Amino acid sequence: MSSEKKKVAILGGGNMGIALAKGMVAAGKYRAEDITLTRRNVKLLEGMSSQGFQVTSDNAGAVAGADLIILSILPQQLDAVLDTVAGNTDPQRHLFVSIVTGVTVADIVQRIGKQVEVIRAMPNTAIALRESMTCIAGKEASTENMALVKEIFEAVGETIEIEEELMTSATALCACGIAFFLRSIRAATQGGTEIGFHAADALRMAAQTAKGAASLLLHFNSHPENEIDKVTSPKGCTIAGLNEMEHNGFSSAMIKGIRTSSVKAEELYRKEK
Repeated sequence: MSSEKKKVAILGGGNMGIALAKGMVAAGKYRAEDITLTRRNVKLLEGMSSQGFQVTSDNAGAVAGADLIILSILPQQLDAVLDTVAGNTDPQRHLFVSIVTGVTVADIVQRIGKQVEVIRAMPNTAIALRESMTCIAGKEASTENMALVKEIFEAVGETIEIEEELMTSATALCACGIAFFLRSIRAATQGGTEIGFHAADALRMAAQTAKGAASLLLHFNSHPENEIDKVTSPKGCTIAGLNEMEHNGFSSAMIKGIRTSSVKAEELYRKEK
């Protein structure tokens, strides 16, 4: 399925769906008029309508008029939405892309009741700035369709192809991970305020420092410890601070938090059922 002249339906016009739609257009591969966003309260999509996107509360109609369907809804909404669109789903025409947490390709195919092609993707909220880290899985998908989906998400950040069984892990590390890193920046801001900076200045300094740290790793393809070594001197202030954090469980807390989120992500759809 080429992106040329293909109609897209994004079922779920929330923050993620809106950001993805804007990114697809900004990349120059899709036109706003070829993308339909759905939401129960279409008034919340008035801004998108004014930008040329199609908006509707009719999921079934959106699928009928599309070639590529992106599921951008909550796990607890999925079954009802799939039941609504199943009748309008054509396995020969439609490609489904699911960014629904904890839902497998098999779950979607079984619920629709047709052998439709499904690719899973897990972006994060940095998609709004086209800085997402998106994991993609689609072992049963065609090479052409995998390339198409990768192209879509590369328009809004970086992508990596993984095995489907790792998708809930990707949710914890990349999607939930945004919140984890933000919380660490907040903590650094609080520390900065305690040692004398105004809160706004401390936040700006902490955020830019965190951005710089990540940029070092990505630019030089380096390991964190290599970069840490460059700023830790014998009996220095950096190693003293690092050791104090480790004594209080900094790394352990992050690891446990990621693991807990992964377990929870696995349960979200199952518990609803």
